[in-house]
Amino acid sequence: MQKNKSEKYQIILYSAGSVFAEHGFHKATISQIAAQAGVADGTLYLYFKNKDDILYQYISYKTEVVFEKMRAAVEKGKNAEEKLRLLIRCHLEEFQDDKNMAVIFQSEARYLRDIQSQIKDISKMYLDLLSEIIEQGQIEGVMRQDLFVGLVKRFILGAVEGVISTWVSAEGRYDLASMADPLVDLYLKGVKG
Repeated sequence: MQKNKSEKYQIILYSAGSVFAEHGFHKATISQIAAQAGVADGTLYLYFKNKDDILYQYISYKTEVVFEKMRAAVEKGKNAEEKLRLLIRCHLEEFQDDKNMAVIFQSEARYLRDIQSQIKDISKMYLDLLSEIIEQGQIEGVMRQDLFVGLVKRFILGAVEGVISTWVSAEGRYDLASMADPLVDLYLKGVKG
């Protein structure tokens, strides 16, 4: 029974992601989510309080899964540069592989007050991971000692989010993950000739 409940929960979450991405959070309905999931409307209330709760749990679930993958990717790196490349590539690949998640994070989640504290927590975990990589890069001598780590990590996150936002606006017409190396190169080499 628990396995079936877990499977149904995930089916509902993924269905909700699809409906939210297609219709937007405010226009999406419980009935649309239930129909997409192949369950009765009332079944959703066995797992979620309301539509807001579905979005909150969707974001919680997706970020937990994605952050675990990012952490695992970083652990494979042998040095700071490799870790940074692996982190950004993983980040972009995850959003490319789940366009619904990309659309929801870029166009829906940031504007919903109840979700903003959750987004802030997720960003902090990501920024902490970037801090570790930058500090390792400083120790290894591949990143300058005079860098203001707080600013640099926000620059990197902002650049990645900007690339994802542009990709979502372009309706995913190019390989998002292929932007990882140019982003890291821009950071490591700067813009001077």
